[in-house]
Amino acid sequence: MTWRSPLALLRDAVLSQKAREKELRSLVSNLPFEGLGKSKQPNRFFKPNAIKTNKYTPLFFIPMNLYEQFHRLANVYFVGLAILNFIPVVNAFQPEVALIPICVIMFLTALKDGWEDFRRYQSDKKLNNMPCLIYSRTAKHYIERRWKDVRVGDFVKVVCNETVPADLLLLHTSDPNNVCHIETSNLDGETNLKQRNALPGLCTSNDVFEPESFNCTVVCEKPNNNLNHFKCFVEKPDKEKTGAGIESLLLRGCTVRNTEHAIGFVVYAGHETKSMLNNNGPRYKRSKLERRLNVDVFFCVLLLFIMCLIGSLGHYLWLKNLSDVPSFLVSDSKGHLDSPSLSSFYMFFTMIILLQILIPISLYVSVELVKIGQIFFILTDVDLYDEETDSQVQCRSLNITEDLGQIEYIFSDKTGTLTENKMVFRRCSIMGKDYPHKENANRLALLEETESEENVIFSQSTLSSQASRYDEDSSPVDTHRHGSRHRSKMAVNRQSSMAFSSPLETQVIPDEKLLQQISRSERSSSGISDPYMDFFLALAICNSVVVSMATTQRQRVSSPSHSHKTNNPLESFSVLVKRTGSFWKVFDSPKQNGSSTSAHKRSDDANGVQPRALDTVTLSARPAAASGDVCYEAESPDEAALVYAAKTYGFTLLARTPNSVTVRVPSGEELVFEVLDTLAFDSNRKRMSVLVRHPITGEYVLYTKGADYAIMELLGTPYAEHLSGQQKKIAADTQYHLDCYAKDGLRTLCITKKIVSSREYQSWLADRKRALAAIDGREELMMASAVQLETELTLLGATGIEDRLQESVPDTITALREAGIKVWVLTGDKPETALNIGYACRLMEEGDLVINMSCKNKVTCVSILDCTLEEVRRYHEDPRNVDTTQKISLMIDGDTLAIALSPDLQDRFLDLAKRCRSVLCCRVTPLQKSRVVKLVRDKLKVMTLAVGDGANDVNMIQVADVGIGISGQEGMQAVMASDFAITRFKHLKKLLLVHGHWCHTRLANMIIYFFYKNAAYVNLLFWYQFYCGFSGTAMIDYWLMIFFNLFFTSTPPIMFGIMDKDVSAEMLMGVPELYRTGQGSGEYNFRTFWISMLDAFYQSLVCFFVPYLAYQGSDVDIFTFGTPLNTSSLFIILLHLGIEIKSWTVVHWIIMLGSVALYFIVTLAYSAICVTCNPPSNPYWILQNQMADPMFYLICIISTVVALLPRYTFYVLKNSIAPSPLIQAKHLDRMEPSVRDMWMKEWRSLRGGTEVKESRLSTPPSPTLETSVDFYPGFGDAASFVGEDMSLNVIGD
Repeated sequence: MTWRSPLALLRDAVLSQKAREKELRSLVSNLPFEGLGKSKQPNRFFKPNAIKTNKYTPLFFIPMNLYEQFHRLANVYFVGLAILNFIPVVNAFQPEVALIPICVIMFLTALKDGWEDFRRYQSDKKLNNMPCLIYSRTAKHYIERRWKDVRVGDFVKVVCNETVPADLLLLHTSDPNNVCHIETSNLDGETNLKQRNALPGLCTSNDVFEPESFNCTVVCEKPNNNLNHFKCFVEKPDKEKTGAGIESLLLRGCTVRNTEHAIGFVVYAGHETKSMLNNNGPRYKRSKLERRLNVDVFFCVLLLFIMCLIGSLGHYLWLKNLSDVPSFLVSDSKGHLDSPSLSSFYMFFTMIILLQILIPISLYVSVELVKIGQIFFILTDVDLYDEETDSQVQCRSLNITEDLGQIEYIFSDKTGTLTENKMVFRRCSIMGKDYPHKENANRLALLEETESEENVIFSQSTLSSQASRYDEDSSPVDTHRHGSRHRSKMAVNRQSSMAFSSPLETQVIPDEKLLQQISRSERSSSGISDPYMDFFLALAICNSVVVSMATTQRQRVSSPSHSHKTNNPLESFSVLVKRTGSFWKVFDSPKQNGSSTSAHKRSDDANGVQPRALDTVTLSARPAAASGDVCYEAESPDEAALVYAAKTYGFTLLARTPNSVTVRVPSGEELVFEVLDTLAFDSNRKRMSVLVRHPITGEYVLYTKGADYAIMELLGTPYAEHLSGQQKKIAADTQYHLDCYAKDGLRTLCITKKIVSSREYQSWLADRKRALAAIDGREELMMASAVQLETELTLLGATGIEDRLQESVPDTITALREAGIKVWVLTGDKPETALNIGYACRLMEEGDLVINMSCKNKVTCVSILDCTLEEVRRYHEDPRNVDTTQKISLMIDGDTLAIALSPDLQDRFLDLAKRCRSVLCCRVTPLQKSRVVKLVRDKLKVMTLAVGDGANDVNMIQVADVGIGISGQEGMQAVMASDFAITRFKHLKKLLLVHGHWCHTRLANMIIYFFYKNAAYVNLLFWYQFYCGFSGTAMIDYWLMIFFNLFFTSTPPIMFGIMDKDVSAEMLMGVPELYRTGQGSGEYNFRTFWISMLDAFYQSLVCFFVPYLAYQGSDVDIFTFGTPLNTSSLFIILLHLGIEIKSWTVVHWIIMLGSVALYFIVTLAYSAICVTCNPPSNPYWILQNQMADPMFYLICIISTVVALLPRYTFYVLKNSIAPSPLIQAKHLDRMEPSVRDMWMKEWRSLRGGTEVKESRLSTPPSPTLETSVDFYPGFGDAASFVGEDMSLNVIGD
């Protein structure tokens, strides 16, 4: 290694920092500089690819860990007291003894930190030494190196099934179209394939890429953590610039699939890669109970200060009242005694040392142990296991389990959270004519009524004959009934490696009339430009679906996870539970019919092998493509449903490349459309467009699909008034059909087409290229170019897709409402669709008053809020409505919500919303979701929970007090951002009502008991000071005092916090109202804390003065007096816990009796061994002598009975005269199950609970297009109450 001066190193460090902070980076190839020194490398200022996530080194572990631990004020406090005890004038007992408790605690913490850091080191080492291929100019080929050797500017070759080692700008692939397929499951959990395109124009030949000929400059943005955006352009020697985005970037951690090899240029390495910048480690949230705990610790500090102050003043008065100097006051070497004031000052610190255990040093460690035990029971709950996906609940945050028992507001997404997110093509409207697909609806109805999908015969003729039994104008099948989801029903689903590929989603029975229309269009001479043909061509072309052959099985190689998530100790604990828990054997699934795959095999299939697609219905007599020819992998279920629908009608998507899309039309002809550009979907435009050149006509055709309100605006003025008569009628009829679809709860999309002239295309292309090559303001320029082209569209039709409710969603929401939890649903769907879902999932019920708010300006919104709020307040203030609950629900759209969230209207909106039983927000953006959650959390000071399944729910999940992600069809972004992860919305019921209640109750009672225990014990020392001149003397041996808290009384409260069960799970699930006991301040509040502290003072007085009075006038020594006092306190403290324990098990008895046995064994042994431990007073043979004296046993019995009698009497009277709901539930628990269930139903009926009944919801008639106000049945005026389904409609322009 070449020696370099410190100044050169400092200069390089400064230059490196400046280079890394620049907004733009200019990168060149490293090949011309290969073999030269580091100082001559052009990209030397950027981070290497080696990663280091561990914090410690063997040499500096002790000082660095001590530094970390001293960030906790409790550790600083106890170490400071231990050091203070080394000062002779203030020490209370042997200095070495004072160090033992804090040393034990810090040693255990250091051991845990060291083990976790060592695991991180091992993971980093394994990752840094993974092999990869880097091009060498010397060797003239790719040589195998290690990941840590990769540098910015290198050329890396990644072969199929290998993991990308750094962020690579894709330059070349083995695919003829320069396409690379990647899987991003290590980053976002999504297993569907994504397509990446190599940068065009850099290779003279598609077959061979020569890295040495790459003489361009790559200019890219500064590293950031946005996985979905990347700004870059490549500047050639002739100054020509080629723009590149995220579609040309291979991210570190992704896996190459279905591509033989890919070659990329390293733009970011190591800790600057996007995956590592997203790796922030586990988030820390402070629970509400922990915040309350810190407040009470402060009260204990204040109480300690008062007690020490009393001791100091007492010592001063005692010294002042002495007539002469007693012999036991020892003077200094000069024969002088300290003045009373100085002695009292020293005594203040001595008292702090003596009474320090009033601050519970081991409480924080005990709380962590209790939470680990609680998490174990949550993870091992069979009811929270989902056999269909072979997954169980995940706990990703250790420190907020008790918050699950205090939730007051739940904010839920709809799609994928309340619904299955399995999109089924149901209806479509083409050129103003509705095609209801009744045969397909009948098939879906049969699927719900059968126990297994395998028993249904998918025969078009059979279903067609059944369809004749339905009247043409009959109401559609309820789209949100949840049928019996038998486990075997989704057997095919579990074996599929692709998302959105179950028979429910892929099979569509075509509409006969639409088939006939397509056949007529195909026979006509203008079939190619026919709108029906264009409609299905748009469905097949306008998407991002990846096409792969069914025979191309996705093979995997085992590799470590390439993100720091594996280093999370919580996930390690979860893995440990999986490995060690014997209960997992229960989940070995039996073999499926016709399949020999076990649960483990199914998991392998889901990760590795794609099944063959199922057959689709063919058109007329022509042979359709074999179902196994192609497989579709979509990023969203909507796209998959539309592509399968197009395939059903003969428009089969065969291949997709960056430059072309191949579609087989019903005639069997394969049309290859040249793709000129793709305008991807974004949350602002709410649409996606694909610009292609028609292979027959040569025209430039823009196909667009998107949300109806976004598309209709692009047709011109509302309802296309500027169009000709026929086109205007098509738009009006299509809008009517869209409203009908929304009323039925279907998700709607509009499909359009536009012929772009050559001149318009060339002008637009120039603007588009400038936008692509731009760095500053690139998103705005790209948006502007997209909007520029998407105008004057021609409406082809619309689609209606069904998304079904998950199993038991209505029952879950009803139970949560009975538990006192208000449920808000935040969705981006249309108001009609959202309302249908609201009724189907019982968020709103038939008799509810629904306040529907919709307005366009602030003045109207203010008026609506004031009037509505006044009416609601007037109702609540009416004396006739006392003790009654008005069933009010609020529905508000995104535009109105944006106005209501303005600072001057927030309070009025919240005042109205909190008086409503449920709130339904529709057409809301992800940002609005998080704003609503934050507003309710901060303004109302309530515990909030957010649950969602997609990336658009991440902000909401992170803002809420508790975030829950559902691992569904939309990847794992929500799960990765959450505190807990479940697979079904119904699991929320048991997670909150049972585990949430238990976790909160157990931990709250354990913390209260901990404070009581320490206060009761330390007060014994405090009372003794009144009889020893406040000299800081202890009547209990110091070692026994330490053992008392560390060993004798430490395990029972931990067991109490982990295993106590006040009410059974069946009772908590059957009577959700019991959950209300934990809401608000809950079990642990200001009142319960101070009652327990007062009880501790009383019990300590009894425990002290009973032995004092018994031995008064005798000549017993100090330890003879302290031993029965110490023993009595043990019995009082343990029996006090026995009174608090709600359910006794064998474990309880073993630990309680074991603690008593341990006390006597250790104390007897210590008394026998310790001869000169604490001269001049020593505990030698003290306990042995005491146990031979009947007075000892009498003192222990009387002290224990008198101390605990008030608490025991209070509980007996309270539980007998005015039992709480929990006590009543506990009494019901002791009954026979049949009798208990009967009483539970009676309880719920008396308190307003209702049984959830499956019922078909009558669909309100769709509004007409001529009506300016679209509402629900019976509305005439802007504000009206009609019939049983009451709605207050407040609409403004």
